Amino acid sequence: MKKISLVSLFMFTILLLSGCMYPESERVENQRPNEEQLASVQAAVEQFQEATGGLLPIKTREQDVDQYIKYPIDFKKIVPAYLSELPPNAFENGGLFQYVIMDVEDNPTVKLVDLRAAEKIRELNIKLGVNGYGPIAEQISENVYKLDYKIMGYKDEQTVPSPYSNVNLPLIATGDGSIYIDYSIELNRILMEDKPEVKPGEDIRYLLEDKFPVVPAYSLPYTVNENNEPEFLIKK
Repeated sequence: MKKISLVSLFMFTILLLSGCMYPESERVENQRPNEEQLASVQAAVEQFQEATGGLLPIKTREQDVDQYIKYPIDFKKIVPAYLSELPPNAFENGGLFQYVIMDVEDNPTVKLVDLRAAEKIRELNIKLGVNGYGPIAEQISENVYKLDYKIMGYKDEQTVPSPYSNVNLPLIATGDGSIYIDYSIELNRILMEDKPEVKPGEDIRYLLEDKFPVVPAYSLPYTVNENNEPEFLIKK
């Protein structure tokens, strides 16, 4: 019995130490959205805004940047004055997410950007030809294309993990060589399960933004067709 107890104690100690030594940035809890961390940052942003007469703790970005990454939070402005420490899952702390602010004019709301998408897009951009255009496998919609990954040197189609479910999301390209994440799968799931009232011609990406803490960054606009299925919103 003593031998069994000693072995059990030894194994427990090893597990405890391995947990302590596991890199902070790679711990599972730091690679997923956390409601408490979001609430803490939201409160800090509101306190900063009140103390500065309406200013927001954001970094400066170009005006034509993706709307979902346009207003990243500058944690230097709120830590430690309004927030004791960086959120463990924040990019600045080795985490998976960029904290951003949406609806800055009417209702500043803290959201997250999954940076796995940004990393995959960066990787693909490196693979593109010197002219910045990738080889096309097929046309999906007007000015939207599927890339030929084999010509680019990949064995399989490239995807990114969805921040909303356990599926992988494909990537697409436009005629100017820009690469985006295709969120059609997730939008279709919401349309089928939640049955929201949406109209053809309106950008329905807000369905993901409103339902989840992670925004659909690096995406094209979507609307619905006559069958209430998601399709790319073509601007005339």
